Amino acid sequence: MDMDFAAMGLPTGFGKAQKSKPSIAARFEQTKRSAPTPAKAEPSPAPPASKEVEEGPKVVGKRTRDEAEQEDEQDGPMPALTKENGDAVQDEDVEDVDDEEDLEPEDDLPLTHEILLKDHTKAISALALDPSGARVVSGSHDYDAKLWDFGGMDLSLRPFRSWEPAGSYPVRELAYSPYGDAFLCISGTTQAKLFDKDGEQKAEFIKGDMYIRDMRNTAGHVGELTGCSWSPWQENIFITSSADSTIRIWNAENRRKQKTVIVVKSKERGARTKVTWCGYNRDGSMIAGACADGTIHLWASKSNFVRPNLSAEEAHEKGTDTDGCAFAVDGWGFVSRGGDGTVKLWDTRKFKRPVATAPAPTMYPGTNVTFSPDGKYVVTGTSEGTKQEMEAGLGGGKLLLLKRENLELEREVPLGGRGILRVVWHPKINQILCGHADGTIRVLYSPTHSINGAKLCVPRGTKSRTIEDYASSLHVPILLPEEPGMGRDVSERPNKRRRDKERMETGGKTRRPMAPVHGPGKGGRVGASATQHIVQHLFRDNTRDEDPREALLKYADVADKDPIWTAAWRQNQPKPVFQYVDTTEEKEEDE
Repeated sequence: MDMDFAAMGLPTGFGKAQKSKPSIAARFEQTKRSAPTPAKAEPSPAPPASKEVEEGPKVVGKRTRDEAEQEDEQDGPMPALTKENGDAVQDEDVEDVDDEEDLEPEDDLPLTHEILLKDHTKAISALALDPSGARVVSGSHDYDAKLWDFGGMDLSLRPFRSWEPAGSYPVRELAYSPYGDAFLCISGTTQAKLFDKDGEQKAEFIKGDMYIRDMRNTAGHVGELTGCSWSPWQENIFITSSADSTIRIWNAENRRKQKTVIVVKSKERGARTKVTWCGYNRDGSMIAGACADGTIHLWASKSNFVRPNLSAEEAHEKGTDTDGCAFAVDGWGFVSRGGDGTVKLWDTRKFKRPVATAPAPTMYPGTNVTFSPDGKYVVTGTSEGTKQEMEAGLGGGKLLLLKRENLELEREVPLGGRGILRVVWHPKINQILCGHADGTIRVLYSPTHSINGAKLCVPRGTKSRTIEDYASSLHVPILLPEEPGMGRDVSERPNKRRRDKERMETGGKTRRPMAPVHGPGKGGRVGASATQHIVQHLFRDNTRDEDPREALLKYADVADKDPIWTAAWRQNQPKPVFQYVDTTEEKEEDE
């Protein structure tokens, strides 16, 4: 019908033409990663022009191309050659080969598309996803923790909650519970905090007594916290590590005291060392802890924790923080990432020496390492390169995928920007989250191999802003020149007369507080300085030099005229008669 109107020269519709919305595939195409531009190579000299490139009919031997085609038409079609001849292949076979090349298995790694979550101002130090992969909680050195919801975001990519969980302390670690109903927040303080899924604080666990030497007798940590981990099978059980050389096992329902204490002993002088990381294996049967002296210890979950079951001394360089470790799905694989710029693979069945070692340079402490969901790769981030390489996208943050067997480099994905500190590969949604040192969170996904997550917010596009949105974002006061002060805001200037007038008015902005009945400030006025009340009591007390008998006799006449306590005995009690003694004779004898 529209085609008929268009053929007659009539309009096919009325009103303002509506803008066509981009399709979902087009929106995914907007978030497709562009490969970094390689360095420009020097141009090679052009080859000399051959005779075959000249204009006119191309010469084949001594015949022209037109003559050769005419002879082929006269002779008839050339018989098809089989593969056994070794001379040529039929056209159908060539087409089949092209089809096979097109049907090669596509890479199932979620590395083709990306979105950026930008709201932090400093390095990302903690990153966690809930078990369903719907929400992300992030922590940074800017003291903030933020909650992101893939199902509620559009392409503006803003968090729905932001707060400071520990004041002016950076967030060290975040971990969701196995059921996703709460998450732990570890900061530079000595107390772990438990929040629900919406970011409301549920509990703050007790801190220990710093004056007790034996760490087994304290109710909580006495040093800054460094890490935490939930038990995968025991409900409400989690562990925390601290700089006080302990790993403590807690029950989320009891915030007044820990359940068990694991005291980590060092061979150095003092027998204490900072525990930089702690975690459970996949079945919860083993607890691991990495220390600042380069040692890694493993305890069985059902042991008495007197001494570790397995230990690897000098696993990493002494004095560096081993902030990243992970257990493999098979139960015996263990990987560690030290501050010395190496990644090491261990076998818990032979835990004395590493199976393989790979370099992974980093400039930031706290870089973690993890396994891919299928256990084929070891994934970590790096930070290296010059400033020019970082700006060009060739240096800076790189995502390394190492082979599980020998830590050989399988793939290196340059992500540009600055270094990568945190890497999380969620097994359910098959997406990789990378936390950068510039405060950016990069979500890598694939439209074909990923499920939900970033795929939920990309098709929504960006919500158009209304006038209310602009008005709420502007907090600049409008000042008119005819106002008092000729455009200057005088409301913030101190003016005692104006404040007194506002207090006298009914329903004024300010109100004078009630004067105290007694003590400092009695009478409605406090001393000119804070020390005046103390100075008034610094004068010498002269009551010690006064005769107590004379002090009591001063009130004799007052007590006789107006007795308060003895008025009831005035009528029925006799008056006291004291014996009169003449002291003149005693004085004469003394003389």
